[in-house]
Amino acid sequence: MSHIHNGQPLPSTLNVLESTKQVQGIHTILRNRETPRDDFVFFSKRLMRLLFEFALSLLPHKIHVVETPQETQYEGRKFSGTGLCGMSILRAGETMEPALFSVTKDIRLGKILIQTNAATEEPELHYIRVPRKISEDHVILMDATVATGAAAMMAIRVLLDHDVKEENILLVSLLMADTGVHSVAYAFPKVQIVTTAVDHQLNDRYHILPGFGNFGDRYFGTE
Repeated sequence: MSHIHNGQPLPSTLNVLESTKQVQGIHTILRNRETPRDDFVFFSKRLMRLLFEFALSLLPHKIHVVETPQETQYEGRKFSGTGLCGMSILRAGETMEPALFSVTKDIRLGKILIQTNAATEEPELHYIRVPRKISEDHVILMDATVATGAAAMMAIRVLLDHDVKEENILLVSLLMADTGVHSVAYAFPKVQIVTTAVDHQLNDRYHILPGFGNFGDRYFGTE
């Protein structure tokens, strides 16, 4: 599976945060196996905020004119969607919620728990809480990392079953494997994919290489 998409160009729906020296520095800390948990959490949150600011810029905006304190007009921009909500894929996606709240105001939040069946290695839906009247919203679907894309694709299908428009979904992840990027883009070509970096390999356990390791374990201290 990790070699299926080798050599294929990444899809146009992929949006990668600019790899500035700051972003590269944070990645260096997060990828270092010697980084203590407190530092891992702190710099994860920093990267998450940068990622969400970038993701929000991809939402539709319209021209909006306001009057300044000097009684002059300023032509700016305003979100033109009907509503905005977040959906976190538990448990690693839950780590992204505080950063989302720090850059949005009064955003509604839902949760979805998808686990891999040990016998079949297929994703299974165990729990879902969806905000009311989500069908017209733009939805920020959050998972800390996306390897094969299986959980993300199941979560997207659940949102579509709740009448969310495919083009209104943003899949936001700190790190993705190109296998996951291609899988999601092929299955859902209208979904915008937003991340800070794309790694190109998976090992035989479908872990991203070089990756972060198990993000949830490192973040929650449950290694």
